[in-house]
Formats: sequence, C-alpha cells, structure tokens
Amino acid sequence: MSDADDVRSIALALPEVTEKIAWSMPTFRVAGKMFATLPEEETSLAVRCPKEERDELVLAEPRKFWIADHEAAFAWVRVRLAALDDTEELRDILTDSWRQAAPGRLLDAHPELGPPEAG
Repeated sequence: MSDADDVRSIALALPEVTEKIAWSMPTFRVAGKMFATLPEEETSLAVRCPKEERDELVLAEPRKFWIADHEAAFAWVRVRLAALDDTEELRDILTDSWRQAAPGRLLDAHPELGPPEAG
C-alpha cells in the first residue's frame, strides 16, 4: 500500500522537484509549476490529468480515482493512495503528472522518463 512517504520519495527523485506547503498541505513543483498535492490528511494525491483521460479513469476505477468538486473545471484528478496496486503504479502516476508540468528543457534532458501518454 502506498502512502505519503512513498509520494515524497518518488516525487522528490524526479528532476528539479521541490516540496512546498500551500493551502496547509504539501505540494510538489517542477520548475515552480505544481504537479501534485497531498490533500485529505495525506491519504490521497491530487495530480495533473487531461480532463478526457481523467473522466475515463474515474469511470473505469472509481475506487482509485475521483474528482474533487472544486477541481472539476481543472485538469486534475484525485487518487486514493490506499487503493493503488503498488508503488510502481504510484511512480507512473507521479511521473505522468510531472511530464505535464515540466518545461521542455527538462523533458529533453530526461528522455528516460518517456514521452507523455496520449490523453
């Protein structure tokens, strides 16, 4: 089962990521741009996700994914950490969100992180 420590470890291992408290919760940023937060007393994760893909995730796996009311108009999705299969799934989710926020120079410098998934 993944937890907030796993989120921190994985997120901070990505290139140029910093952790900052905002809205009374940990947030993770790449080059100053937020790509993940730890709301709900750090039992969930909010990440960037294209709206079409987000809606499909929520329909396909509502046990894992949901949309917070105040984020419905934005390209973000919530993830229940306890519902994830393993830390590899968490790593994939965080890396995908990082790619969406990272500037081109970082994407070019880190091809090992792969291209963004089509969504």
